[in-house]
Amino acid sequence: MRGSLLCGRLFALVLAMGIALADGLYAQNSAGPQPVPLPPPIPAPGDKPYMGTISLSVDLSNVQARVVSVREVIPVKAGELTLLYPKWLPGTHSPSNLVADLAGLGVTADGQRVSWVRDSTDMWAFHIQVPNGATTLQVSFQYLAPTKAKEGRISNQIADLTWNSVLLYPAGYFARQIQFSPQLRLPEGWKFATALEVKTEQRNLIQFKDTALNTLVDSPVYAGINYKRVDLSSGPKNPVFLNIFADKPIQLEISPEQLQYHKNLVVQAERLFDSHHYDHYDFLLSVSDTVGSKGLEHHQSSEDGTRANYFTDWPSGIAGRALLPHEYTHSWNGKFRRPAELWTPNFNVPMQNSLLWVYEGLTDYYGNVLTARSGMRTLEQARDQLAEIAANLRISPGRTWRPLADTTNQPIISSHGISQEIWPSWQRSYDYYWESDLVWLDADTKIRELSQEQRSLDDFAKLFFGSENGSYTTKTYTLEDLVKALNSVQPLDWGAFFRSRIYDVEANMPEDGLTRGGYRLVYNDTEPDAMKHRDKSRGASFATSLGLSLKPEANDDDNDGATGGVANVWWDSPAFKAGLTPEMQVKAVNDQAFTVVNLRDAILAAENSSTPIKLLVKRDQDFLTLNVNFHEGLRYPHLERIESTPNRLDAILEPRK
Repeated sequence: MRGSLLCGRLFALVLAMGIALADGLYAQNSAGPQPVPLPPPIPAPGDKPYMGTISLSVDLSNVQARVVSVREVIPVKAGELTLLYPKWLPGTHSPSNLVADLAGLGVTADGQRVSWVRDSTDMWAFHIQVPNGATTLQVSFQYLAPTKAKEGRISNQIADLTWNSVLLYPAGYFARQIQFSPQLRLPEGWKFATALEVKTEQRNLIQFKDTALNTLVDSPVYAGINYKRVDLSSGPKNPVFLNIFADKPIQLEISPEQLQYHKNLVVQAERLFDSHHYDHYDFLLSVSDTVGSKGLEHHQSSEDGTRANYFTDWPSGIAGRALLPHEYTHSWNGKFRRPAELWTPNFNVPMQNSLLWVYEGLTDYYGNVLTARSGMRTLEQARDQLAEIAANLRISPGRTWRPLADTTNQPIISSHGISQEIWPSWQRSYDYYWESDLVWLDADTKIRELSQEQRSLDDFAKLFFGSENGSYTTKTYTLEDLVKALNSVQPLDWGAFFRSRIYDVEANMPEDGLTRGGYRLVYNDTEPDAMKHRDKSRGASFATSLGLSLKPEANDDDNDGATGGVANVWWDSPAFKAGLTPEMQVKAVNDQAFTVVNLRDAILAAENSSTPIKLLVKRDQDFLTLNVNFHEGLRYPHLERIESTPNRLDAILEPRK
């Protein structure tokens, strides 16, 4: 006790001396600069109705220029008003709505121009002094979509209209308390699909029913020239539709077998969750090489964008088949049930991402499971996909310094341009997706083991996401809620389970789910089915051999006909040790012009030789010769059955009857 008192007095003395010294220094430097006060805070959202309905007219007819024209009529009263451009978007988990794409902003009242001032610290906020006597403001601006092919979501054939890009709304209110009357003009002859309810439709002018701002932003519109609507409903009480938009009519053709897979998805999701949380659900799918790919969840729809040959070259798309199952799962996990920190009252309040390993990680797990249960992947293909995830994580050493929980901050870090993710295997990037696949497989197999195969994670899914059938009012949850629900399915110290796998720094990849599932990760020279049929436009991966992957073969930065752009180099891999970096161009392999086949042959030849693989690479204007010292062959990852153990993994992947 005496020692503690002495330490306390010493600390107080040092603190007092420090304060006195700081006061003296401050007095000496008080003539220096002082901070300028920050502007007044933007009005915080309140749960109260806005004074009237906002009329919103959007003109999408000028797709050639990629310019969308917007007009709003906003009920107002005299005084200060702050209009917000949506900033933080559900599903992107980041401030990803680019305000730089808004241009030509003009505001009038009774035909007279009204000045606006952008907030000096929040670029998404615009301050307006509404003149006396004004009852409405007329607001107009343009949304300028990217013009480069595949960078944006508008082309001459297809458009993905996200309402968050084409509106301003008043600060000070919950989004659910602001009513909009939205109208959309399309190019002549275009068709459209959306979860919104239509009020009237006259040729290319669509008037939608009045709706709250949160529902409007959650209900994008897909439109285009080439369109097909396919019924996937499992019955009259579960209406689900696949809305396909394509660059060319032939790309709309879906075979009976492919149609059945997509119908199976709806059936298997219904059997998994034993509920649905929508009046009707619309997959909005673009199969296109003119607009960029996308996957973004909404409550009664999803924005899904993939390659133009999704249907016409079905075998090449094995790796990407989980897109629709993943986004569909989000209707339950992410939209109906959402982490409390990710729910915000409007679209300009920051989100907190600490439970993305549940929101996205568990969704990724069930997205892959439903892909197998629906038949979109065979059991072997599903296992190979899991093997590739596990193999890539095994050679990624970022977990030695960064816990998985911290990767949930990655959407915010990346959205601000701080991280270019040059070395994602070391930086960890978005590991809360794929590493969580293994964590949730671990949980699933653990429940099965402890319950002697009587219960599984499916029981948790029904309990946690399947309540209140038919409701699509969001219910938030915390980590404590998650642990409590898991304990009601299978008692275990789930807090400790997740702490060691999510929140602690752990050098080893979580492989217990694989082995408890009846499989081990192995490597051989047999190319997995998904990789064998992979569309060449997707590039090539030698991650588990050399430790590098290549950009799509169509990529040719020098326009010299050669390919071999390095997309990724795994940290501390043979390629890394040889000096390869992303963005290099491989020009030759063992003095032969680069081709993927030549690189494969060189890897095979080095297996029986001590001679390193010789690569001629180009970085900027410099040519370098690098020697990769690797002699273990192609090493494709696979899952190998552990005999005399329960085959829990296949039981998880099998369709539910």
